[in-house]
Amino acid sequence: MTRFDDIRGVPAAEALARLPGGKGERSRELFRHGSLQLKVYSPVGSDPQTPHSRDEAYVVIRGTGTFVSDTGRRSFQPGDFLFAPAGIVHRFEDFSDDFAVWVIFYGPEGGERAAEGANASGSARRS
Repeated sequence: MTRFDDIRGVPAAEALARLPGGKGERSRELFRHGSLQLKVYSPVGSDPQTPHSRDEAYVVIRGTGTFVSDTGRRSFQPGDFLFAPAGIVHRFEDFSDDFAVWVIFYGPEGGERAAEGANASGSARRS
């Protein structure tokens, strides 16, 4: 098996060929480096995900639909970028049968805003 940190690129066709996983998984990890984790995700029928503990970015590989988050509903198409901060309820709705996204998790548990708040509190205490 290739070490994750030896990989310098992942073609979309290769990522999509890994779905579904051996146990029917609709999400597969493809790369990890430091706090960065790259997955490919392609739900079928509905999107059962729950809020995550880290910040999460999506780039649409294929398909169309609606992204629902704390800021409302947003239509998407291939190439679009979507973002869900850590802990925020979000999901994909009304997506086409061919829908798939790159999923990019990064940063600390609780998200970067939580880390920034902790850093600000720590520096205020030291003053």
